[in-house]
Amino acid sequence: MKRLPAFCLCLLIILTTNITYADKPTAKPIDVGSRLELMVDNTLIATRSANARFVLHHPVPQEVVISHDSPWEGSGCGYHSIFQDGDKYKMYYKAWHLDVQQGKLGPNPSFFTCYAESDDGIHWKKPNLGLFAFPKGGSKDNNIVIGLDRRDWMKTANPDPVHPAVFKDENPNAAPDAKYKAILRSRKPKGLLALKSPDGLKWSLMSEKPVITDGAFDSQNLAFWDPATKQYRAYWRYFTAGTTDKVWKPAGDRAIRTATSDDMIHWSKPQDLKYGDTPSEQLYTNQIKPYYRAPHILMGFPTRYIERGWSKSMEALPEFKHRKMRSSISDRYGMAISEGLFMTSRDGVNFKRWQEAFLRPGIQRKGTWAYGNQYIAWQMVETKSAIEDAPNEISLYSTEGYWTGKGSQLRRYTMRIDGFVSINAPMKGGEIITRPITFTGKELLLNFASSAAGSIVVAIETPDGKPIPGFTAQDCTEVFGDSLARPVYWKNSSDVSQLAGKPVRLKIKLKDADLYSLQFK
Repeated sequence: MKRLPAFCLCLLIILTTNITYADKPTAKPIDVGSRLELMVDNTLIATRSANARFVLHHPVPQEVVISHDSPWEGSGCGYHSIFQDGDKYKMYYKAWHLDVQQGKLGPNPSFFTCYAESDDGIHWKKPNLGLFAFPKGGSKDNNIVIGLDRRDWMKTANPDPVHPAVFKDENPNAAPDAKYKAILRSRKPKGLLALKSPDGLKWSLMSEKPVITDGAFDSQNLAFWDPATKQYRAYWRYFTAGTTDKVWKPAGDRAIRTATSDDMIHWSKPQDLKYGDTPSEQLYTNQIKPYYRAPHILMGFPTRYIERGWSKSMEALPEFKHRKMRSSISDRYGMAISEGLFMTSRDGVNFKRWQEAFLRPGIQRKGTWAYGNQYIAWQMVETKSAIEDAPNEISLYSTEGYWTGKGSQLRRYTMRIDGFVSINAPMKGGEIITRPITFTGKELLLNFASSAAGSIVVAIETPDGKPIPGFTAQDCTEVFGDSLARPVYWKNSSDVSQLAGKPVRLKIKLKDADLYSLQFK
């Protein structure tokens, strides 16, 4: 028998191994403790077979939860901030009007931040706050929470209420009069203003001068308390080639910048977000925040902005006549399209960003496939499922009907908890092997879904791949079903406490199954 040439032998080994290496293995074990780990990146994965792949999942459209049809709201409501606060869900958003006429823009009477609330995250109401008048000198029976008809809160600043981002401060040392904070754009001088409030309704400035000035800011710029690093973090809009004057003329791509702070006033030197080898794209918003179940992972839902140019496909999109009329002012008004993306980070600067759309414009219908649609609200909340006896789910919210009618709408979308990305394998099977880890806890819980014939099998091994008696694949009871937190059993026991604190690795075999997250607990 003839021996194969060396290069042929190497090629044969490569072709038959069928293993994808995520990165070079780390020597020091990763201490996961008892924290939840999502399958959104390669952080824990040393190798995976070709049949084990990352799958991006997509939110499911539900009902329109709020119509922005009040006289003071206008046609361009957006930049929603949504969060749960005790037994209430709270929403803040810009009220702004764009009256597009042939060759010109009409008047804009709407220039506010508004407030809505809900008991369940599904049914929303606009309370009469009695804070600001509409029109000027008129009634205060409205849900305007930040307006410009009173100078008592503005002092010498020049805020822009239609670029708001509002959050409840999770800093345990936040002052009582600053339990809620907000970021507004400053129109002149250009920059970002920091606001505070004891109740989320009555606001005051933390500083009369902008606290961040290096950027473009013509988007929803935001900040939040990062519990993982115990500091404030801000994300805002800039252009990759700067701006051509002191007002607003873009140069280069729309992009995102970040900085950190201990007090929301003094900020570190800005850093530009990086996306590995993912090509540059026009990113209009960023919507970044720690994932509420795993705050060491930052999740973002940026808006991708696209100008496709005029073509037969562009002409086939909804409301062609209105689209052409909007283009009489600027082609951007008529042919720009937007959609939602998904990205994650472990350090706040380097992100894994999916190029495929997370929230597409969807089936063509009135008010869709236009600029300003699919802007995902900042950020997600947990709500009850409409399916009886099913676990809670995640609700995301997105704008539609932006600019194209008398008022825009906000539609709710739902997702499985942790269900953004999974490791998936077909029935013929696939496998991942984790990097060496250490953990605390008594059980390994999986958030997974399989077919009736599919399964997941987990082996716990030494870091160099040697079997650990009692925790081999042969000892593991096949896991099948669809659960948010199913314990794994080996020989009729789920107790892994004897391995806690010791370096191990997991070998996970999947057949017609999705693994979303895992946790030792």
